[in-house]
Amino acid sequence: MGSDLSLFDDVIPRVGNVETLPQALKLYELVGMPAKNLAERTRQEYRNDITFFIEYLAEKRGVTHIAQVSLTDLEAYQAEMDAKSFTSSTRNRKTHAIKAFFKFLYRQEITTTDVSSRLIPPSPQKKEPRFLSKDEYQRLLRSVGHSTRDYAIIETYLQTGMRLSELAKLKISDLDVPKRISKDEENVGLARVKRKGGRSEGIVLNYKACQALSSYLKVRPPVPHNYVFVSKFNRPFNKRGIQHMISKHLEDCGITGASVHTLRHTFATHHVANGTDLKTVQETLGHATLDTTTIYVSLAKKAQRKALQEHAL
Repeated sequence: MGSDLSLFDDVIPRVGNVETLPQALKLYELVGMPAKNLAERTRQEYRNDITFFIEYLAEKRGVTHIAQVSLTDLEAYQAEMDAKSFTSSTRNRKTHAIKAFFKFLYRQEITTTDVSSRLIPPSPQKKEPRFLSKDEYQRLLRSVGHSTRDYAIIETYLQTGMRLSELAKLKISDLDVPKRISKDEENVGLARVKRKGGRSEGIVLNYKACQALSSYLKVRPPVPHNYVFVSKFNRPFNKRGIQHMISKHLEDCGITGASVHTLRHTFATHHVANGTDLKTVQETLGHATLDTTTIYVSLAKKAQRKALQEHAL
């Protein structure tokens, strides 16, 4: 363990003897959280999660002191969360908060053992990716028709499935947009993007993406930088700005449960549903393996069933 308890000399007087669970939580807030440089939101979540856990131990199991806590108590709390129908992701987060708390106490020699070391967090359930139906993405495009820039961003997103970071970092020098745009398969455009790991790859721009980008580039303001998309302050339109813009348009046209990443899932799902081979979708998305892309097979079948219901003759 090798911990230097002198580090707590200025803290211990503020929390008193660290014997009870509330005292231990106070010490964790004053020392443990700052030492890990946790974000304020994460600190608040951990604080709330551990507080609820301490209240449960006191009310349901009569446990108030650190030395009284056993693995059985921790597992009982997990069972309590399950009985209350907490989602697996919530139970997973709360369990990790508890484990971080007791690990801190052990490392600082407040306890002689880490009672949570054998506590197993539940596996978070993977949510099925949300994608837009054809009616939804067409409605979204119609709603942004008044903004050449926003239309170009959303259309490029839908037609390429590139990552948000890749879209935000696009420079004019990364684009090859044909002067004469057509549906001819030999007359496509190209966008060069930086993938994970720093590798550079070209993504095909179909005629719809080319039309949207071409229209935007004609009215793009003259600015002293080379980034394709420009904010209202004439700065590069960053990830957060793009995210906020798309979220607002989704909300304005009544599309719920969707986010920026939904557009990437929409690209993949509808291409698989329309017969585009998985290898092409994988390479366009930039997935390292084909296994990651296969999830869109089941989503494509779902999209097909939805379309058959919505467009019944």
